[in-house]
Amino acid sequence: MLKLTNPFLEEIKECQKRDQKLMEKLVLIREGKEIDFGVDENRVVRYRGRACVPDVPELKKMIVEEGHRSGLSIHPGITKMY
Repeated sequence: MLKLTNPFLEEIKECQKRDQKLMEKLVLIREGKEIDFGVDENRVVRYRGRACVPDVPELKKMIVEEGHRSGLSIHPGITKMY
């Protein structure tokens, strides 16, 4: 199995296991009834290739805070991030 490179993917994966809606999607994926959702090589549920972030306030806050701290999120002339 490949090692997760994004530090948040492991946390997202663990939180996905406790998300009832995503677990229902996982059943549909296994039955071949869901084409937009899938599971990657790290067992992270994805929607059209993007990781599904469960509705866990602490996890969402952690991801948003990292986005604010990242040098890649800064745009010249922009003073706020929405």
